[in-house]
Amino acid sequence: MIKGVNHSMIELHETGSEYYERAILIIKPEYASVQRAILEEEAKKMLRDLDIPSAMKAKTGIIKRIVTLLCAAAAGALIMAIWGMF
Repeated sequence: MIKGVNHSMIELHETGSEYYERAILIIKPEYASVQRAILEEEAKKMLRDLDIPSAMKAKTGIIKRIVTLLCAAAAGALIMAIWGMF
């Protein structure tokens, strides 16, 4: 428990995500009596559905655009080189 907090918590060490090492979830008081195994399974499902952090999405989007542009330029150069041979 965290000092001064009167809530039930679940700490997951295996998140199933390459981005997150562990997660600490605070359980709503009305669900504190639910079996711990059920709560942990639901927490794991939720964590599996988490996506890549938005800051990383922006970086991968830029890289993807650059690679696409370079491939298109290379294809265009190849076509012009082949056309010039005829």
